[in-house]
Amino acid sequence: MTTWTARPETTDDIAAIRHINLAAFPTSGEADLVDVLRADPKAWIDGLSMVTEGSDGTLTGHALLTRCHVDGAPALALAPCAVRPSAQRTGAGSAAIRAALDAARSMGENLVLVLGHSDYYPRFGFTPASRFGIRAPFDVPDEAMMAMALDDTRPTPTGTIRYPAAFGV
Repeated sequence: MTTWTARPETTDDIAAIRHINLAAFPTSGEADLVDVLRADPKAWIDGLSMVTEGSDGTLTGHALLTRCHVDGAPALALAPCAVRPSAQRTGAGSAAIRAALDAARSMGENLVLVLGHSDYYPRFGFTPASRFGIRAPFDVPDEAMMAMALDDTRPTPTGTIRYPAAFGV
């Protein structure tokens, strides 16, 4: 079993992150999204773009949290998450996601949203966003739009998600 080291991206990682996303998805859409989000000072939060690397130092996984809002209140969007195909199902993605969530928690963030597979994201604590009174700005199956409070003692906003312009919604 591979042990993954997760850490925040550096400027030296940008090309490798693009390659990870290009390899993981059928189009360049997610790789392009990361680049546009990185250039958006209203969306980008330093320290919330995480990479995973193996013992040989090869970057293998990536998870990104960026600023979004729920009816004007700050939240984070988890997207995209990518792993090189040769390392999928080895924990590289999970390590990057956990590191990103831990970093967000340490920064005082509370609400994280993800649109994704309902059989994958609950392992991190995500549940349907509708349970929080949160909805996507587009039609999506209830089980696919998920939310997680990083601190259950803090209130979470309710309403409609507003994504950064880069998401195109």
